[in-house]
Amino acid sequence: MQSRAPAGTASLSSLLSEKQFQCSICLDIFTSPVTTPCGHNFCMACIGGYWDRKCLYECPLCLKQFKRKPKLHINTGLRQITEQFKRKLNPPEERSAQPGEVPCDICTGRKLRAVKSCLVCMASYCQTHLEPHERVKTLTRHKLIEPVRDIEDRLCKKHQRVLELFCKEDLICICHFCTETDHKTHSTVTLEEECRKKKAQLGETEAEVQQKVQARLKKVEEIRQSVELRKLGAQREAEDSEQVFRALVCSIERSQAELLELIEESGGEAG
Repeated sequence: MQSRAPAGTASLSSLLSEKQFQCSICLDIFTSPVTTPCGHNFCMACIGGYWDRKCLYECPLCLKQFKRKPKLHINTGLRQITEQFKRKLNPPEERSAQPGEVPCDICTGRKLRAVKSCLVCMASYCQTHLEPHERVKTLTRHKLIEPVRDIEDRLCKKHQRVLELFCKEDLICICHFCTETDHKTHSTVTLEEECRKKKAQLGETEAEVQQKVQARLKKVEEIRQSVELRKLGAQREAEDSEQVFRALVCSIERSQAELLELIEESGGEAG
């Protein structure tokens, strides 16, 4: 019969576990954790900001000084454990897959929304069924991606291996076996790198399109204002012409009256 740990022991264990994942600078759970040469862990942004403010390269905990600024890299192992710990603190909402969303392949009955797809298992998992991939050593090596439908399309049709590379010559996705055969002499990059490049190009293209759209809108506004000014000018010219015409009519009527008056006076004198 197994003995249960006291409730106080469990809560203390949780408290200590959370403390182990806290950055001593921001006092929050690690974000992009890095390890200093003296072995202490900090958020990359926190230790970078600390050194910039102090103008001195030392560890905030043990105060060990470094002659030059250490070149730090993200501690991938600690980051993975930290992300798992964050998910346990704030587990994602488990809900049924909605139309257009990828369902979990393991759920029976009510299908929950998948949060990841595994390119090795060729299956998609909800958060609950993904847990072994975060815990079991052999499964943690599997390639996880954002949930996708028709995951078989991510396999090389020729070698039945995961498509992980992009061939720059043929502009297609290939697997590592392809680089040893048909694409042996071709230049290749990882799909992640090509994806980042395409996103950057798309961002630049979108910015250019926005600039062109703004330029066109500005031109349209200028044309609209020009048309309005012309309308106002034409209206003023029409009003001025009407005033001139009225003045001319008044002048003619006045001259006609003067002429009639002059004729009447001339007739009177002749009589």
